Amino acid sequence: CRTAPSDLVFILDGSWSVVDINFEIVKGWLVNITTSFNIGQKFTQVGVVQYSDDPVLEIPLGKFSSKKDLIRAMENIEYMGGNTRTGTAIKFATDKLFGLSERGPAGISRIAVVLTDGKSQDEVLKAAEAARKKGVILFAIGVGPETEQDELRDIANKPSSTYVFSVEDYKAISRIIQVIRQKLTVCPAKIPTDSRDEKGFDILLNLNLAKKAKKTQGSLFVNKAYEVTSAVDLSEATSLFPDGLPPSYVFVATLRYKGSVATEKWDLWRIQTLDGEPQMAVTLDGLDNTVMFTTTSNAPSGIQTVKFSQQTMLFDEKWHQLRLLVTEEDVTLYVDNMEIETQPLEPSVGIFINGKTQVGKYVNKEATVPFEIQKLRIYCDPAQNMRETACEIPGVYSCQKGIAGDPGQRGPEGQTGRPGQPGRSGPTGPQGIRGDTGPPGPPGPEGRSVSPGPQGPAGPQGLRGLPGLSGSRGHPGRPGRPGIIGLKGEPGYKGEKGNPGQVMVGDQGPPGPPPIGPQGYSKTGPPGKPGLPGQNGAEGKPGNPGVPGQPGVCDPSLCYASMMRRSSFSKGPNY
Repeated sequence: CRTAPSDLVFILDGSWSVVDINFEIVKGWLVNITTSFNIGQKFTQVGVVQYSDDPVLEIPLGKFSSKKDLIRAMENIEYMGGNTRTGTAIKFATDKLFGLSERGPAGISRIAVVLTDGKSQDEVLKAAEAARKKGVILFAIGVGPETEQDELRDIANKPSSTYVFSVEDYKAISRIIQVIRQKLTVCPAKIPTDSRDEKGFDILLNLNLAKKAKKTQGSLFVNKAYEVTSAVDLSEATSLFPDGLPPSYVFVATLRYKGSVATEKWDLWRIQTLDGEPQMAVTLDGLDNTVMFTTTSNAPSGIQTVKFSQQTMLFDEKWHQLRLLVTEEDVTLYVDNMEIETQPLEPSVGIFINGKTQVGKYVNKEATVPFEIQKLRIYCDPAQNMRETACEIPGVYSCQKGIAGDPGQRGPEGQTGRPGQPGRSGPTGPQGIRGDTGPPGPPGPEGRSVSPGPQGPAGPQGLRGLPGLSGSRGHPGRPGRPGIIGLKGEPGYKGEKGNPGQVMVGDQGPPGPPPIGPQGYSKTGPPGKPGLPGQNGAEGKPGNPGVPGQPGVCDPSLCYASMMRRSSFSKGPNY
């Protein structure tokens, strides 16, 4: 496997105070941190819990075996909102994620990162202590002014300087990504230094060099070193780095070599895979007096190598200290406290810990280089680069002042000295001669007293003065100049024409009922005027001749009468 397995759980505050915009920043921060991990059952498993009033399991431990799927799931987390119950969320993660992980009994690293921006509304100390008793390492990140430092310290492991972080706002959490990645890498061992114990790896101690090589005089009289010969094989399984190497670290070596080796090309330190392929190396090239650094890469070859072009004094057959500050972006070379050069690095990946680590080998060979070594260490904290000095190298004067030692014990009280002999009294000096008293001076003349003269008579009253002349009338003042005629004001802006109103024709309503008025009353009017005589009608057609009647018998008188009678409808002459 590349790195030792670990279970990593992020516990994210999703309360109302976070707001949705900031929660999106948190999700991006989460993705950036996890991109450097190898994800899978044999590597790092990541879980995510979002909490407010109640915790929600967003991503279970071990659900995703690829980094791509894990990142997609992180990006799909939805902000929930609510109150802030951090203690409940820690207990939930302890019981439901770490407690149910099938890798728990294997003793893998358990790490939880709590990110919050406010004071919890429930108790956090008991939940955090219960998690620590089950082997969970807790980090606490406080965002903004509403978080309480005491509460963050209750959540996190000790010391708080290692496990507690505070930033002013959510945008600032991006600045601690590299630091958080660094802290999530576990370095189990500690190395005693002048100021304190530092997490890291003492490679000479892990290689058991004291039993393999002969001790010799070091760079100073008080330092001890080891003389490595070609008969010594300094190889060990890479599992001496049980959790791999952190993303950033400091590599320090104090060494000296002589003779023809000074012109050779060899690996001071290297890590190989199980089949002998290189993964990491610090290479000294005596042909051009330069240093090379090799580390892992995402490239198809799996490695990347940078060469420091500046020549160094490492090859003058004297004691020197070589130091490399390795970060996620670059690597810087120091020789005897002097900064030589910085070279950029591409993103690296974890190392395979099932290979082997070697010291003092010729490039591409298994033969050991004869040289003397005094120190060979890797510090997990990159800040150790500023604390590490080359005071062990003769002629280096830029060392920090040493810490004052404890006061020594008071010496025994000395014997009381014998009293000295009394000194002789000196002679009394002669008294000086007193001077003579001078004679008194003569008295001064007596002053005469003068009496005042008599008061004179009052003078006569003076004449009244004449009245003064009237002053002349002043000239009238000049009329003031007419004021300037003011400029005509500009006409106001013409208002914009309003939008025409919308004309809407409504649907035609149903026909109304016929009007029903009150019943009228009738009255016989006066007789009308006689109408005009009508026009003569058209002449009618002659009728059909009638049937001849029977001869009548009549009285002559009657016949005459009928002959004389005339109907209004008859035609012809009147008789």
